Amino acid sequence: MNTPSAWKWVPSLYFAEGLPYVIVMTLSLVMYKRMGISNTDIALYTSWLNLPWVIKPLWSPFVDLIKTKRWWIVSMQLLIGAGLAGIAFTIPTEHFFQVTLAVFWLLAFSSATHDIAADGFYMLGLTPHQQALYVGIRSTFYRIATIAGQGVLIMLAGFLEKSGQGIPYAWALTFLLASGLLLALWVYHAYRLPRPEQDRAVRQHSASSLLYDFLQTFRSFFKKEQAGAAILFMLLYRLPEAQLAKMSIPFLLDPVSEGGLGMTTEQIGFAQGTLGIIGLTAGGILGGLAVARHGLCYWLWTMVWAISLPDIVYVYLSYFPDSSLILINICIFIEQFGYGFGFTAYMLYLIYYSRGSHQTAHYAICTAFMALGMMLPGMIAGWLQETLGYPHFFVWIMICCIATFGVTALLKINPEFGKK
Repeated sequence: MNTPSAWKWVPSLYFAEGLPYVIVMTLSLVMYKRMGISNTDIALYTSWLNLPWVIKPLWSPFVDLIKTKRWWIVSMQLLIGAGLAGIAFTIPTEHFFQVTLAVFWLLAFSSATHDIAADGFYMLGLTPHQQALYVGIRSTFYRIATIAGQGVLIMLAGFLEKSGQGIPYAWALTFLLASGLLLALWVYHAYRLPRPEQDRAVRQHSASSLLYDFLQTFRSFFKKEQAGAAILFMLLYRLPEAQLAKMSIPFLLDPVSEGGLGMTTEQIGFAQGTLGIIGLTAGGILGGLAVARHGLCYWLWTMVWAISLPDIVYVYLSYFPDSSLILINICIFIEQFGYGFGFTAYMLYLIYYSRGSHQTAHYAICTAFMALGMMLPGMIAGWLQETLGYPHFFVWIMICCIATFGVTALLKINPEFGKK
């Protein structure tokens, strides 16, 4: 395959990978909040949507057994597009919360399966040199999808909310447009995705032998040096962020009389979905450059402070809810920039721990623990917030930063790791 042809599918494939994830994880939060669902229910039920990414390593071997990666990609995009349309048509109904949650579950499993197939297809469809060449392109278009979902679609919903047709109409139309976009990508990829010779179902292994191999790999993961400390780190490094991620949007949307900031949906789309993502990306890039120069060990504690200390902006905003829109945007940018910089340490440690035999499988298990670390604390975040109130909830978030420092102190990292 020549390099120009990869431009025809790599950017669109990773755009199609990023968009459903941000719709499931972020768009659902804003939509449910605008539709009047309580913070407790939002946090509890949307946290369960992390589960497909938690258990993704369990079924990823069977994606190899059944059909081709290309078939899985195209099929999942059709299923996701149809699911988004299903959400659009059920939003105006009486039992929309239960029905849309069920469809979001379907979308989450489809999106996680799409991730498995897309990442595998990327390696099959490109030479090793091209894989290295396009790694920045795939990351860029994944971020563009995040801005499109978390920024543009939310701002569009906010604009439609002011049309006079009502909030359900605005969100139904937004999800219908998202469905159209995914179905257009489905049609495009059905014709444009290449058909690599290596992309075929693995017939030489039975399901039972694959299961045995997986169990052996799983066992070796827990026998690695510092396994206990590593798992604690994966689960608790983002303990503050796991709760903050569920309650930051409700806090921004709730009226000042209820302890929130009273922002509009459009303002959320710009602040969190556009400016915040730019800060997150900039922090991540700077973190990567820093580690490449001096290694992970050198920057580890700076990154721990970077992911923890900026959370204090939410404490400030909760005590001063009448802050100007410019100041709110600056605070969100600072928090997301710090998160992006500090998250670099987390992702690099997953790579560090996964080294050795079964590296790919061990990394997949690490990402499962990563998703679990976001899912479990997120489930109780809404109840905690409604019990404590926003100011005390954000103080609690700062107290949880102690866990971040504690689990980091348990790690032993080679000082040379990460250096160029």
